[in-house]
Amino acid sequence: MRDVNADSQSWPKTRAPGATPGTASVLNRVAVPAGVLAAVAGAFAYVGAVDPNHPGHYPVCPLYRLTGLYCPGCGGLRSAHEFIHGDFLAALQDNAIAVVGYLAFMAVWTVWVVRAARGRPARIELGRVQLWSLGALVLVFTVVRNLPFGGWLHP
Repeated sequence: MRDVNADSQSWPKTRAPGATPGTASVLNRVAVPAGVLAAVAGAFAYVGAVDPNHPGHYPVCPLYRLTGLYCPGCGGLRSAHEFIHGDFLAALQDNAIAVVGYLAFMAVWTVWVVRAARGRPARIELGRVQLWSLGALVLVFTVVRNLPFGGWLHP
């Protein structure tokens, strides 16, 4: 005699019309990267619609307000606004390290989606050398943009 309960557990309870079991699992695996992309796209859409060059829409950097020094993030919103509108040279001038960050995000997100779709973990393991190098790059960028000869890096 056949056990009905054993067979019923092997079938999925709900499935989208026309979806195969493999398709549903791929969609589940890429749900988090898709959510992250939606959040980032929403933030970029807002910055693209509300121009940071007009005062009153965004707060002033606290470090700049207190000391007059540019932090590594100063000009990041203006850079994102220019990047969205396709003016890449202006985006680089507003905050070059932010533009590198946008491009790095795109690359890392693409790797994440491909690995998630294949069912593999999305691990990016940076060693001490890479982390210290990244920190040194941000520190040098910050110091140079605040020196007289680094005026071309001012937002």
